[in-house]
Amino acid sequence: MNALEGIPFWSKLTKGQQDLLTASVQEFQYDKGTMVHGGGLDCVGLFLVLRGQLRVYTISDEGRELTLYRLFDRDICLLSASCILRGLQFDVMVSAVEDTKVLHIPTQVYQTLMQESISVTSYTNELMASHFSEVMWLMDQIMNKKLDARIAAFLLEESELRNATKLSITHEQIANHLGSAREVVTRMLKHFQTEGMLSLGRGSIELLNQELLRKLAIGSER
Repeated sequence: MNALEGIPFWSKLTKGQQDLLTASVQEFQYDKGTMVHGGGLDCVGLFLVLRGQLRVYTISDEGRELTLYRLFDRDICLLSASCILRGLQFDVMVSAVEDTKVLHIPTQVYQTLMQESISVTSYTNELMASHFSEVMWLMDQIMNKKLDARIAAFLLEESELRNATKLSITHEQIANHLGSAREVVTRMLKHFQTEGMLSLGRGSIELLNQELLRKLAIGSER
């Protein structure tokens, strides 16, 4: 099966439009930790995740990172081609959380499809609205939820994604996801350990009492 057939608007394209898209895409493999899109206004195009995980994040003037959302199999990264959306000036970074394979769709080709197909335009608007909703949810979390609840929710989400209770993750990585300082995250994790919720190791965290973590995470779980 052509990987592009999984895109919601694929069946709505004409044969010529399908051929254009198929001929223009390129497949790339990114190792874990690789920067896929370094921000700026270079508008590199869209990425369709075939396998793996991408992290879309922003960096404050002080250098603090904040994960906006993550992309998994069959998800499309739109903000790496933000120039196709009029009036949108949103500078984000995209990196590979794990070894990731993607299809790259050139900006010019996607713009052509948007101009020719109402289905592509509608899908783009729906995708942008979905990402905007995720960012607004994140802003609400930052402004109205306590950090301990957000850390608990993040650990539970990671455990579910990895299907494991022992996570290979650093305090710095957690801080970068949540837009916090490493020292604050470390202090909170040590408190969790004292309460018997988890056990801290070198570069790892083992969840010991997920029930307590879920109670703490109420209101901050996706």
